[in-house]
Amino acid sequence: MSYITTQDQTKLFYKDWGTGKPVILLHGWPLSSDSWDDQALAIANAGFRVISYDRRGFGRSSHPFDGYDYNTLADDLAAVIEQTGATDATLVGFSMGGGEVARYMSRHAGKSVSKAVLVASIVPYMLKTQDNPNGTPQSTFEEMTAGMKKDRAAFFADFFKTFYGAGLLSNPVSQEVLEWSRNVAMQANLKSTLACAESFATTDFRPDLSAFKVPTLIIHGTDDKTVPIDASAREAAKGIPHATLIEYNGAAHGITVTEKDTLTQDLLDFLHS
Repeated sequence: MSYITTQDQTKLFYKDWGTGKPVILLHGWPLSSDSWDDQALAIANAGFRVISYDRRGFGRSSHPFDGYDYNTLADDLAAVIEQTGATDATLVGFSMGGGEVARYMSRHAGKSVSKAVLVASIVPYMLKTQDNPNGTPQSTFEEMTAGMKKDRAAFFADFFKTFYGAGLLSNPVSQEVLEWSRNVAMQANLKSTLACAESFATTDFRPDLSAFKVPTLIIHGTDDKTVPIDASAREAAKGIPHATLIEYNGAAHGITVTEKDTLTQDLLDFLHS
């Protein structure tokens, strides 16, 4: 297995597929780089080099006690870019991974990045405040924390139903996908799971939006209950210069699976543009 070593000696597991212009895929919470495999394979087969890695504390990467703030996570991304020699790269961040893209663009001035994509991303600000009225109430995040501390496996069993939009009348994914997602989530440790949830819930990326100096594509489902579109993609599209927003009508959060083919094609179209 291949690893990147960060500034604080954390080891990040990564996959490096294909050849060509690099595309770096950042996964969502609480999954791993495996959640990108369908898109990664298609993009590599289309003539690109695809790099995906497990965030610290998740999957096969090291599980340090600290470093789950977005400044550190953006520095981890910088280490991946530098140590893989990825120049003229496209960054693609799903859900929590969108925050790493945004913070990298501001903290590292978008070094070596030529395009950016935010997929069902938490950017720019999830928390409901007086100046962010469409955000998610603090009580929701407190309930999530309590649920994870009480019974993390049971919490994720319910969480992924909402994540993929599964219900009594809708079954967009198989039971096996739900079980696989929970199993991947359980590979992360409790500290990283809780700390990253706090980071994506409370970090305000609105000041980072002006740092996007490259063509940016934003993709989001209109029925996303995990990261509602009004406080995320629609606001990001307003704040990022020359961004393009594509809305998937009726889609839930986990569009890497539920809208797999459409998402893959939209990514390829943007990469080829």
